[in-house]
Formats: sequence, C-alpha cells, structure tokens
Amino acid sequence: MEKKLYKSATDKKIDGVCAGVAEYLDMDPTVIRLLWVLVTLFAGAGVLAYIIAAFVLPRKPQ
Repeated sequence: MEKKLYKSATDKKIDGVCAGVAEYLDMDPTVIRLLWVLVTLFAGAGVLAYIIAAFVLPRKPQ
C-alpha cells in the first residue's frame, strides 16, 4: 500500500497538518507539534511552512 500525505480530518488543533504529518511518519502528533513550534521559534520558517501546507495538502478522505 502506498503512503500518502494528508491533513488529518479527526485529530486537528488548527487545520490538521501536524497530525497528518504524524500519521505519515507513524509518530505521535504531539511530538510533531512540539518540533513545529521549535522550528518556528528558532528558524522562523514554521509559520510560513504551516500556512503553505494548510493550503497544499488535501484533506484525508473518509
């Protein structure tokens, strides 16, 4: 089965991007959210990356 990256439709805080990435990588969504916050705080690119991902990634089909 081929893995595809989707936004999560069920486990979402803002738009489901972090939960979708966590599902794709088989990780806990909380870890991905914390990493995303750290990238945003220290590198500054996290907010822009999240906004782009929110528009580009499709919603996971039911």
